[in-house]
Amino acid sequence: MSTKLRHIALSVPDPWKTAEFYIQAFGFKKVGETDSSLARGVYLSDGVMSIALLNYKTDHAAGEERGKDFVGLHHIGMWVDDIAAARKDAEAAGGTYYMGEVPVKGNIFYEVKYRDPNGVIIDLTDHGWGGAVKDVEAASAAGPALRHPDLKADRTGIN
Repeated sequence: MSTKLRHIALSVPDPWKTAEFYIQAFGFKKVGETDSSLARGVYLSDGVMSIALLNYKTDHAAGEERGKDFVGLHHIGMWVDDIAAARKDAEAAGGTYYMGEVPVKGNIFYEVKYRDPNGVIIDLTDHGWGGAVKDVEAASAAGPALRHPDLKADRTGIN
């Protein structure tokens, strides 16, 4: 099975301000925004990896042990070939299911979240993330794909 680390999520107080830093300092490109029931934020890419800068809306959404005010690495994401096989492999290696399910139909984007034996959250998906490419050698020279290009997140309450 081919598994690639292609997603890193940081919990930050102001995703847009943080995005400006990564864009200016390292040349990342903005590939989208999110505004879900869990968090709002900005997605960046270096052309291979998806970087999510997230402001969690509640302590529960961020994970009770961290809370919504936690700042730092929140989770990583693995792009897998077969989500069912990856789930079995994660559990066999000592990982525990945390949240998320593959939808029956209607939503092509999802993540199933596990915790490693140390409690680190790992997203598993076989659809990838906007701005990420699974096979670097086959990646298009056109640059990273946008994720939900028309979505603009609500910035109310962001410092």
